[in-house]
Amino acid sequence: MTTIGNTMTASMTREQADWFAETFTRLVDNVGTVVLGKEDVIRLAFTAMLSEGHLLLEDAPGTGKTQLAKSMAATVQGTDHRIQFTPDLLPSDVTGVTVYDQKSQTFEFHKGPIFASIVLADEINRASPKTQSALLEVMEEGRVTVDGTPYEVGRPFMVIATQNPIEQAGTYRLPEAQLDRFLMKTSIGYPGREQTIRILAGASIRNASAGVEPVITTGAIAEMIDLAATVHVDASVLDYVAQLSEHTRESKDTRLGVSVRGAMALMRAVKVWAAAKGRAFVLPDDVKELAQFVWAHRIVLDPEAEFSGVTGDRIIDRAIADVAAPQDRQHAA
Repeated sequence: MTTIGNTMTASMTREQADWFAETFTRLVDNVGTVVLGKEDVIRLAFTAMLSEGHLLLEDAPGTGKTQLAKSMAATVQGTDHRIQFTPDLLPSDVTGVTVYDQKSQTFEFHKGPIFASIVLADEINRASPKTQSALLEVMEEGRVTVDGTPYEVGRPFMVIATQNPIEQAGTYRLPEAQLDRFLMKTSIGYPGREQTIRILAGASIRNASAGVEPVITTGAIAEMIDLAATVHVDASVLDYVAQLSEHTRESKDTRLGVSVRGAMALMRAVKVWAAAKGRAFVLPDDVKELAQFVWAHRIVLDPEAEFSGVTGDRIIDRAIADVAAPQDRQHAA
């Protein structure tokens, strides 16, 4: 297992970038022993975790979402809980509840399943808006407030939420404020034939993630989060992100483009993405590679544009095509 010393500097060094990239690859490879053939999705998931963000998966049932959450938690020696969202689920079923103890004659807080390193919120759009809103505070601030008392959920903390894109009966569309809490949105998708054969060969193992060995401690993950924040971003790249977000807001096909919060979310993500590639600085290509995953779900389309087939991905593609990227610059580590 890997740990690192408490030696933080103002800017990431080349040695730290090399260590970060090596460790990131080990994390991805470890989860890849269970979630077969989905390296890109696993890299995005760990990028979200190390950006202190959350992941929304829009997928059909049976594509390995639970295995992804459990194997990630095992890899970082953390805990995981699964919450099945249903129309009758109450906010207290998620966050926890204060109960009166007659013996001690005091009120005690009983923690809900949200208190875990990784929380799988399965079929989140089946819960009522009231229950969905119970996640807003904890996803943004990493704490739950019950009866006026705040409770920290700890680090790392990540929500992996799923919604079924096919069966929409009895579902509640996630409001913009809720969608904005998710750093990224993607899908796992079905495995290829070779990976399917390997999965079928091990079908007798009910819980493959139970055999995942830890690679790193949760404390070291917290240090990686802090280390990623020291990745250098040139002023030209900041301007590039600002121009891209403005382009989405000015498009005739959008009612709501990328907010400042969305731009900040992309900056957190690209810092981790750069460090995962062994760089102590961000390139415009990092922005291009992650923009759709971080921004597409935040864009609210004009109804007529949506009816004609315009998507958030297309809005971002246009922005990247229209806004000139700054010339890549090499920075000293």
